[in-house]
Amino acid sequence: MKSKILVGLQFFIIFLMTLHFGVDIAHLYIGLVILVVGITVGYFAFKEHRRGTLNIRPDIKESCDLVTNGIYAYIRHPMYLSVLLSMFAIAVMYASYYEFVLFTLLLFTLLVKLFYEEGLWKCHDPYYHEYLKNTKRLIPFIF
Repeated sequence: MKSKILVGLQFFIIFLMTLHFGVDIAHLYIGLVILVVGITVGYFAFKEHRRGTLNIRPDIKESCDLVTNGIYAYIRHPMYLSVLLSMFAIAVMYASYYEFVLFTLLLFTLLVKLFYEEGLWKCHDPYYHEYLKNTKRLIPFIF
């Protein structure tokens, strides 16, 4: 139930961020660069998954294996990073308090989701503890 609430909240915030209420674009090119980086991170994360194993909920599927190659060798949650970068791009493009407040709520939601998922992995796969030592959560070499 917790994972459904977190995913629902995540998509609701993303939906709200796409409603701009007549605000003009302030920083188009900077936002587009950040958006391209976010989409690229998502692409590299997506291509490491076997067909049918990607899950938007933090729940662990029975048939899934821990992905540790490609971009996952550096960060444990590249899909979350992709979402954060993409939505930060939207916040930068429109540069309104509304967007930045929603982005902050999205960041908080994804961090809760991330820590919840890591807790599940710790119980599911004993190798995950070793994987934690060798990778960062979202930003390579930093966090």
